[in-house]
Amino acid sequence: MAAFSAYILPVVVILIVVYGVRAKVKVYDTFVEGAKEGLGIVADILPTLAGLMLAVGVLRASSAFDLLGDVMGPLLDKLHMAVEVFTLVIVKMFSSSASTGLLLDIYKNYGTDSYNGLAASLILSSTETIFYTMSVYFMAAKITKTRYTLKGALLATAAGTGASMVLAGLMM
Repeated sequence: MAAFSAYILPVVVILIVVYGVRAKVKVYDTFVEGAKEGLGIVADILPTLAGLMLAVGVLRASSAFDLLGDVMGPLLDKLHMAVEVFTLVIVKMFSSSASTGLLLDIYKNYGTDSYNGLAASLILSSTETIFYTMSVYFMAAKITKTRYTLKGALLATAAGTGASMVLAGLMM
């Protein structure tokens, strides 16, 4: 299977080029045009990405998450959720890479097979980086009215988090 998977991407690229040639499309010119457009999109969304990364870095470096955990502590205890898992849920809405770092901390403190480790793993795989995704895609598509996107995404995150906690409890 490993040998097969190593050839998938080159075969797909060759098939695309062959299809383009057969359809009498200028493959290289079309590729260059698409690459130029892609670089333009990256230039447009770069300030948004930098702002998001800065905000996540500031929140992690400050004691904001510790303070939030202290305030939410009694509720989190009733939900059997560690403060670190709650922090993971919040950070995941902004940055997948930062939440992966928090996941490793949870693994170190609680273990991978613990309730918190399982719940955190399931939460990461069943939730989305809401604000990153919205800012990147809506900026790229020049959409200014997001309508119900944020409410729907927050509801989906809450549902994914709740289901993850229930499943982690069932696995224990």
